[in-house]
Amino acid sequence: MILLTGATGLVGSALLERLLAAGHDVRCLVRDPRRLGPNRVRVQITLGDLANPVAARQAVRGVDTVAHLAATIRDQPGGGIEELNGVATIRLLREARRAGAQRFVFFSAIGASETSPARFFRTKALAERAVIRSGLDALVLAPSIVYSPGDRWLTLLRRLSLLPWLPVIGTGQAAYQPIWAQDAAAAAQRAIEQGAAGDGRRLELAGPETLTYEQIVRTALDAWGRPRPLVHLPLPVVRRGLGLVERIAGEAAFATWEEAKLMEIPMTSRRGPADVSALGVEPKRMREVLGLEP
Repeated sequence: MILLTGATGLVGSALLERLLAAGHDVRCLVRDPRRLGPNRVRVQITLGDLANPVAARQAVRGVDTVAHLAATIRDQPGGGIEELNGVATIRLLREARRAGAQRFVFFSAIGASETSPARFFRTKALAERAVIRSGLDALVLAPSIVYSPGDRWLTLLRRLSLLPWLPVIGTGQAAYQPIWAQDAAAAAQRAIEQGAAGDGRRLELAGPETLTYEQIVRTALDAWGRPRPLVHLPLPVVRRGLGLVERIAGEAAFATWEEAKLMEIPMTSRRGPADVSALGVEPKRMREVLGLEP
């Protein structure tokens, strides 16, 4: 039995489809089973989230493998970034060990660092350390920026592209190696099925090309046939503007300052896509995924 957290997320939903197609028994920890779509009748379900210790304890019962993909890049009503990304991961590890689980696959991020200016990356780094030191057959998968046509991020960009000019946060020069969600899910499936060697490993899931944030935006605009001039917004202006949006809209804000900061932090691997290829997956270029080239 595989416990999958984050099963309704960008990578998690793609991974769930792959695991079920491969014949695995899957249990999902979810707040709203309806978000699983038709797959809700094909999996076991534990209601709740990682902020709930009881739900975490129930979710790992009888589980051999935990695939922990659930994460947040903004504070939620049920807890802040530190609680949901860091403390909850440590709690899930503890419960998995007590329940006799053997394998723990954790989704982190290439930019994870305890000294990062972004809370998301700091909490991911702390969780990584706990996973590697857990004593389980542990594997950390650290992707660069993950995307998919129609995802929340690209949808927001597409709406902004209706303007005569498109705003870009900061310099737009932070570098990424974007990986398609389907490729990240395929790599995760291989990692779950093959297991991890030794006391723990960290693999970086990077796409086959290095693009700045500005180049990613221009690629998306090309795919939509909407050439637009880009207007770079200074970070202090963005911080004040999004602070006002958050105060007015609360959790419904279209973006937060914590999310905006991520667009100025590089996420690249010195190994490029080598770790993905080692799992038997050849990641696609962004232009190919968005239909700009065959």
